[in-house]
Amino acid sequence: MPLTLPDRLPAIDLLKEENIFVIDSSRAMSQDIRPLRIVILNLMPIKITTETDLIRVLSNSPLQLELSFMKIKSHNSKNTPIEHMKAFYKDFELLKHEKFDGMIITGAPVEHLNFEDVNYWEEMQEIFAWAKTNVTSTLYICWAAQAGLYYHYGVPKYPLSAKMFGIFPQHTLKPRLPIFRGFDDIFYMPHSRHTEIRREDIEKVKGLTIIAESEESGISIVMAREGREFFITGHAEYSPLTLDTEYRRDLAKNLPIEMPRHYYRDDQPDKGPLVTWRAHANLLFTNWLNYYVYQETPFDINAIH
Repeated sequence: MPLTLPDRLPAIDLLKEENIFVIDSSRAMSQDIRPLRIVILNLMPIKITTETDLIRVLSNSPLQLELSFMKIKSHNSKNTPIEHMKAFYKDFELLKHEKFDGMIITGAPVEHLNFEDVNYWEEMQEIFAWAKTNVTSTLYICWAAQAGLYYHYGVPKYPLSAKMFGIFPQHTLKPRLPIFRGFDDIFYMPHSRHTEIRREDIEKVKGLTIIAESEESGISIVMAREGREFFITGHAEYSPLTLDTEYRRDLAKNLPIEMPRHYYRDDQPDKGPLVTWRAHANLLFTNWLNYYVYQETPFDINAIH
């Protein structure tokens, strides 16, 4: 089944080149099926890249999805054309009276700041509170995972001495959970962050369950409310070249950056990345959509609470 996307979204043409089945909203209106409504709050600076990464991993589901893109009113994107934002994104103010089957909140380049010092933190708190009662299941990714854990459960973040950067092996701690159906005992996930959350803080909170972690990169997935919330500290959605782009960008700016670990073939950047995470990334998002969104959301979307 295809994803239903807004007409003229740039990701449509990019993904069709990869033989990924997507349809625009005009065609979808002729189908007598209730698609799952998924809203993406995209906080990343280069919006089109993140849109494409997320649509790529969502596209493997047999379910029909209707995607909407949310933005925050209190922050303007400097790296995405304003025409794109006006065409495809809606302010939270315009969407907060609606219900959604699923939501994805991305990372953001504000890790160096305390949460309260982020200039859109007030609006983020309103969105977090809204998602709890207006969305069946929400995925919080990277910075959003740390921010969501802090807002909902008081879990702090801590600065790292060096950037957690690379592809790291993860262990499933609750392999019988539907989110891990079809997973191997070890799976790989990209990480690119300067802060961390710690096991001892999460274990203090009733209702939080650590379901995957790594000896190298620490906690990777925390679940709450029986799967209505997933907090993912890495970037399963990343395309093969994302870390390479980040690495070369920082080198060009003379920023302190180490080569991403377990990423390049023979640890040689000129040989390119060895992709080890794509299959499990697709499975993670497919399982989330199937078991925690589709099978849990009511047919009457207004019954979500």
